[in-house]
Amino acid sequence: MEKRTLKNRRLRQIIHSLGFSCIGGAIFLQILVFMDILRKGYFMAVENNIFILTVEVILTFFGLFYFFYIYRWFLKSL
Repeated sequence: MEKRTLKNRRLRQIIHSLGFSCIGGAIFLQILVFMDILRKGYFMAVENNIFILTVEVILTFFGLFYFFYIYRWFLKSL
């Protein structure tokens, strides 16, 4: 029983770490994009590698779902 709770706690810790990393990465990328827009007046990005593009889309959706999960948890705690 104790081993199972430790395993669940570890899994939750990994999911939270990945979620916060996605959110932090998104904020950092937005700062870079806005800096580029301020300098050039526009931003253009092209990804030719389909594998990298797929991973980026999956991480984006994971970060979005995680953000809503944390937001909902925060509102319930109020």
